[in-house]
Amino acid sequence: MQDRLRHQLEERGRFLAAVSHDLRTPLTRLRLRIGRLSADEAREALVRELAGMQALLDATLDYLRGDQQGESRARLDLQALVETLAADAGEQGATVPIEGTLAPLDTLPLTLRRCLQNLLDNALRYGVSARFVLIDAADAACIELHDRGPGIPEAELQRVFEPYVRLETSRSRATGGVGLGLTIARDAARRLGGGLVLENAAGGGLIARLRLPR
Repeated sequence: MQDRLRHQLEERGRFLAAVSHDLRTPLTRLRLRIGRLSADEAREALVRELAGMQALLDATLDYLRGDQQGESRARLDLQALVETLAADAGEQGATVPIEGTLAPLDTLPLTLRRCLQNLLDNALRYGVSARFVLIDAADAACIELHDRGPGIPEAELQRVFEPYVRLETSRSRATGGVGLGLTIARDAARRLGGGLVLENAAGGGLIARLRLPR
């Protein structure tokens, strides 16, 4: 029974990934046809709607591929990774300070980067600003992302990890979110053998805390 259930889940994942991939072709055709229309409010509305659909497909494919990609563990310079993410954000006009230091860790580099990138994107999109806080210990490496946004209602702190859940007051598709960033980040954290939690900061804003065992 376990084998059958596992097979069904794998088949469902492959099917959804295939459908999402196949939908890219008609979306491309629509984008080309819309590009030939005269510039007016209706055309701009269609462009925005199409961009939202494309973002949803891309995020869905990223989510579905996460469980299927094999990756080998390697020694990773955590400090360098965090500094690179902060520098990349700086090139986009955001200032992301870093507090603390971290020693290298044996981990899944691509999975960890995907996790932190989604957390950082989430903080910058909805939290106004972002700040890394690094806490090292003998048994674990802790990476926190602090933002200065509105936070999340206590009753919603777990629900926002579910696929496609968006809090309407701060997470709308118009701002680029499709409701998969936190889902991908939490799944990545679990594959890393760690854990991801969210909590509202005492002075306002949200803290995303990723704990990776050493």
